[in-house]
Amino acid sequence: MVANFLIGLREGLEAALVVSILVAYLVKTGRRDLLPALWAGVGVAIALSLAFGALLTFGPQGLSFEAQEAIGGSLSIVAVGLITWMIFWMAKTARHLKADLQHKLDDAIAAGRKAVAVMALLAVGREGLETALFLWAGAKATSSTTKPLIGAALGIATAVVLAWLMYRGAVRLNLRVFFAWTGLFLVFVAAGVLSYGVHDLQEAGILPGLNNLAFDVSSTIPPSSWYGTLLKGIFNFTPATTWLQLVAYVAYLVPVLLIFVRTTWGRHTPAPAAPAQAPATV
Repeated sequence: MVANFLIGLREGLEAALVVSILVAYLVKTGRRDLLPALWAGVGVAIALSLAFGALLTFGPQGLSFEAQEAIGGSLSIVAVGLITWMIFWMAKTARHLKADLQHKLDDAIAAGRKAVAVMALLAVGREGLETALFLWAGAKATSSTTKPLIGAALGIATAVVLAWLMYRGAVRLNLRVFFAWTGLFLVFVAAGVLSYGVHDLQEAGILPGLNNLAFDVSSTIPPSSWYGTLLKGIFNFTPATTWLQLVAYVAYLVPVLLIFVRTTWGRHTPAPAAPAQAPATV
């Protein structure tokens, strides 16, 4: 639930910030007449995201167990790829997100109302589809639907409130620091989802080694215990892990974590100081 709350908070804040930036810019430039088109695009994006989540949840139910596991494992790996791209993209563009959106909105305004609606649809829809896919993968990994959805809903609601307070000027949030720390945590979450996706593909018979366990600590960390449930819900930890799962987890976590830390908190070389000018002589 904690991991899904964080995913909902981060993705919801991204989408809410995008909408608040676009709304503020239209109001500031005196184009309130385009607000209905903007909100129409946002509404369509939300509807498509919910429909995509429902398709992921109820679509594979009539298939065989192997087919369900194959689809689940494949989509989990796709979700890991998307969340990894999103983590690095947001860490890179958080500083100039506002300027980029305003520039694109200027082009959309020049093209007309439909272009404004399409821009809002694409900007919010991308976040919504990513959120639906990753939450579905996380829910499948934890073998639960209610708790992940509650956590995600609370995260999205918190994000909307924060974005509204920032829009009103009541709260100032360092977005670069926020996305850096949430991105660091999500790297661990993504590694767990990847490991579970590999396990799904093993159960489907696509990948080998289902019975080759690297470790089994079920007696020490029972899956039904509170700490086992906590580890499962946050990091998708499984007490019985195969060698292929362990290799996939480490092969993803170590390089991605190192690259993320270096690009986010790496030392920035200070700009060289301008040479001192000689005093002017009269």
